[in-house]
Amino acid sequence: MSAQTAAAPSRQGFLGLLLERREILLVTVVIATVVLFAIANPSFLSLAHLFGLGRSTVYLGLMALGVMLVLLTGGIDISVSAIAVSSMYLTTVTLIAFDYQGTFLLAVALAVAIGAVLGLVNGILVTWLKLPSLIVTIGTLTLYRGALLAFVGTERFRTLPAQMAEFSGFAVFRTSDGGRLVALHGAVLILVVLAVVLALALSRTWWGRYIYAIGDNQGAAERMGVPVARIRITAFVLSGALAGLAGLFYAAMSRTADPASLNGVEMMVLAAVVLGGTAVTGGRGSVLGTLLGVLLITIVGSSLVLVGIPTAWQQLFIGLFVLFGVGIPALRERRNERRRGMVVSE
Repeated sequence: MSAQTAAAPSRQGFLGLLLERREILLVTVVIATVVLFAIANPSFLSLAHLFGLGRSTVYLGLMALGVMLVLLTGGIDISVSAIAVSSMYLTTVTLIAFDYQGTFLLAVALAVAIGAVLGLVNGILVTWLKLPSLIVTIGTLTLYRGALLAFVGTERFRTLPAQMAEFSGFAVFRTSDGGRLVALHGAVLILVVLAVVLALALSRTWWGRYIYAIGDNQGAAERMGVPVARIRITAFVLSGALAGLAGLFYAAMSRTADPASLNGVEMMVLAAVVLGGTAVTGGRGSVLGTLLGVLLITIVGSSLVLVGIPTAWQQLFIGLFVLFGVGIPALRERRNERRRGMVVSE
């Protein structure tokens, strides 16, 4: 191998490291963003605002984890916002209709079950009909929302069942900030726990290895005996279940159940997942990267008004984030191709 080729890796330096490890790049961008917002408005670093950011990451984070799973298998799920609002609203209507007075866990189980069933429909349509998941989930996005409004109702509930109302005040940490009481919502801890469980499942179980194998090379996975259809269906089911939980938490924390809510959130979720390093072609991605993508999207989206930037700019940033998330892997692939082209036979 020539001296030029041997020196190639050392010349990649810090840029090469950033391109290889998306998490490092994201941490750097998140820190830089926090510093810029803090300089623009020091109240950005107040506990009240930081706890509010944590609260805002919950429903986006839960949906993003589910979308990440589907993307890892080489598919895509655009319907998560419709699944979330359908699960949330159907759960709320059911609890009110039966005047339920029991534990909040039943509401959680019902919302997760509804979400899982809707996710199962997506999975079956994709695996049985062999249709592109993008087309299927765009269709079910409209179908689920339309069916909810046409057959369930359009009424906005501002008075929620007692269990949901109580959950809105669930906190794991309370303190005083500037003379007023602030709290870190318990849903943030639930998100972290679920993320850790999912990360362990992806890295330590055969199911997780199959998820990555299918996205990396479905044909090879089939030849190895991987039950591709069943694994892809589980990804859609889990995506739906997490979206159902996200919808319930969103309604409980906002203290309202509106069937028209969460419209367009699927693009924010997709931007966060792609920004977090999950390849749109499947086979590559991580829970940590996804959560960092959600955090960056939330910081930008929730802090624009705080620093005097119109909220209309949020859509612009989301579009840039999607392009950035897709562009980094493309740069990495070009970099790898150049490195392979520099190899010289001895």
